[in-house]
Amino acid sequence: MNYHDITKCDMLNGDGLRVVLWVSGCSHHCKGCQNPQTWDKDSGIPFDENAKQELFAALDQPYINGITFSGGDPLFINNRFEVLNLMKEIKAKFNKNIWVYTGFILEEIQNWVIGPEILSYIDVLVDGEFILEERDTNLHWVGSPNQRIIDIQKTLKENKIIKHCEVFYENYKREH
Repeated sequence: MNYHDITKCDMLNGDGLRVVLWVSGCSHHCKGCQNPQTWDKDSGIPFDENAKQELFAALDQPYINGITFSGGDPLFINNRFEVLNLMKEIKAKFNKNIWVYTGFILEEIQNWVIGPEILSYIDVLVDGEFILEERDTNLHWVGSPNQRIIDIQKTLKENKIIKHCEVFYENYKREH
């Protein structure tokens, strides 16, 4: 797996202060994508042991709430196994939540052979392709209204999709 960047103090790609791993490779090629340079799976640099240690050092800070996987698409076929293994390590070593941005939708991911295992490590899934014609800059953490912010653990437990955006937005309005 290749990656483009590790952002160490991000507040735009999930709730709280986060580390973001921007991976390479995406098959969706959404019109108006903010990161088309990450579409090519061979772009960026290899995610090696040094990159993992840099990521883990950033996650080890007490003020960091969690990690967000973005890109590209962390669930692109070439990334799935490495992202899954990385999520396993992160859950074992850190008390941090995991957000994943993907152009795939939850219903697709659930049907993959490793889909249920991937989902078991994700706290929040932001799913769906970005649709430029429906772009809405008033939305939190998504670019178009078809994209969902899903509380995966509650969804799996209650067997119904529970969208995080409604809860986060209500809390945000109360705090500001």
